[in-house]
Amino acid sequence: MNKKIGFIGCGKMASAIITGIKNSCCNKGLELMGSEVNCEIAELAQSRLGIDVITDNRALVMNSDVIFIATKPNYAPAVLDEIKEELTPEKLVVSIAAGVSTAKIEKIIGMQRVVRVMPNTPALLQEGMAGVCKGAYASAEDVQFVVNLLTNVGKAIEVSEEEMDIVTAISGSGPAFFYQVIEDMARAGEKLGLDYEKSLLLATQTALGSARMIEKRGELTVQNLIDNVATKGGCTFVGVSVMKEEKSDALFYDVIEKTAQKAHALGE
Repeated sequence: MNKKIGFIGCGKMASAIITGIKNSCCNKGLELMGSEVNCEIAELAQSRLGIDVITDNRALVMNSDVIFIATKPNYAPAVLDEIKEELTPEKLVVSIAAGVSTAKIEKIIGMQRVVRVMPNTPALLQEGMAGVCKGAYASAEDVQFVVNLLTNVGKAIEVSEEEMDIVTAISGSGPAFFYQVIEDMARAGEKLGLDYEKSLLLATQTALGSARMIEKRGELTVQNLIDNVATKGGCTFVGVSVMKEEKSDALFYDVIEKTAQKAHALGE
């Protein structure tokens, strides 16, 4: 797998992917480089990431097999218009610009192989979760290449373009929702008399352990795991009953639905 991978934009998410690839045992044959329009930012990124970071997007495209569009979404159209003349059929464009559909990208750069990615911030700790979808001219092999690449910073699954707004709501925005739940639990403990930092540690580690239990559940369902803890008549059963009475399922449905709707609106 001898490929040159270029990143237009070396911000937090691009840096996470670059670092993950560099730290992987499967990075042989991959050559990484980046670009930033500002000389000072480019120098800082080069020092931080240990790769060549230039200030010429077109030169980066000419010297790359795979081009990551890692700019802010509002800058993506201008960047795509800038580089389109340097794109050739054998080059793969991978966009991590939130809300920018493959159709929008293809409208600017034409019949080009495009894969869209919705990553999330835990990629900074190699615990990311990404949704990946193919454009009209990309191949199954293109998608698999990107999925494999992203396993260096967590996990990735293929979804359809139509499902990307839901992916955005669950995993893209999801970290903030889990932060809020953990914070709410910690503050509840604080109000009941426990030191906040102790309460936060309890909530955080419990969230981590619970996620691992779901991940390793085997043939069990999530409901089985709930029932294993919430024995009828016990204290956990009371707490789960309160969640049901307060309709926590409806709350989270509204959270995901409205977030997905906003993601869709941003992409129009």
